[in-house]
Amino acid sequence: MKVFALLATALTGAILLYGTADFPAWGDPESPASTHVSAYFIETVVRDTHMPNLVAAVLGDYRAYDTMFELVVIYCAGMAVLAVLRGARS
Repeated sequence: MKVFALLATALTGAILLYGTADFPAWGDPESPASTHVSAYFIETVVRDTHMPNLVAAVLGDYRAYDTMFELVVIYCAGMAVLAVLRGARS
């Protein structure tokens, strides 16, 4: 069974590494994220959100649900850890 797990892990890793061959070079100013996505947010963030801070506007307005549910997951994990630690003392 351990051999099967090792082969599955190696195959998955090889597929993921093969997929990175199509990525643009690190820091490439001509990558799609740099030419389309970033430019849109930089140009429209103040008009859309009325917030002068670009990072706060993206996290608090454009990605509000994503950020909220990440915080819920962290909160639930913290409560689970506290519950386990409280049970361990008994």
